[in-house]
Parts: sequence; structure tokens; C-alpha cells
Amino acid sequence: MYRIVWEFEPDVARLAEFERDYGSEGVWNALFRRGAGYLGTELVRSPTDPSRYLTVDRWISRSAYEAFHAAFREEYAALDARCAALTRTERLVSTAEEP
Repeated sequence: MYRIVWEFEPDVARLAEFERDYGSEGVWNALFRRGAGYLGTELVRSPTDPSRYLTVDRWISRSAYEAFHAAFREEYAALDARCAALTRTERLVSTAEEP
């Protein structure tokens, strides 16, 4: 399994939109489901810092994610641009593969 972990600090005024779009039934999930090998996304909030969220995207393999990204590059970029207003910060934390 291949995992991609992102950290976000949402704009407080748009928190409901952020949770909707980045949650398990959100627009990101809908886009990712179009790719073969997508296993799901978890949105979690830090218990010690309620302004900090993580997403964990799961794919069957790194190659499945890369194939998705190549096939849907334009859609991904457009959605990323649209959702940029929902967050104050965004940072790639980690990618990891199971041995």
C-alpha cells in the first residue's frame, strides 16, 4: 500500500467547506475514485491543535497513484487551485510504502 499524508490549517471562516471537500465523501475523494487502485482517504483533526488537520490518501501502490496523477493532471490542478482558498497552509508531510 502507498500512503500520502498532507497537513492543513484550514481558513476558520471556511472550515465547513474544507471538511466537506477534503472528507471521505468530498470532491477530492470523488476525483481520486476515478483512478484505478484508489483505496480511500481519511481526514483527521489533531486532538491537541484543533486548527490542524491531516489527510491520508491510500493507494494500492505508488505506480497506481502515479498513473492516476498522469491521467488526471489537469483535473487535479484545477481542483487544487479551487480549494486553495479553503486553507491557510498546506504541506506534504510524508509518502510511504509498505515493505
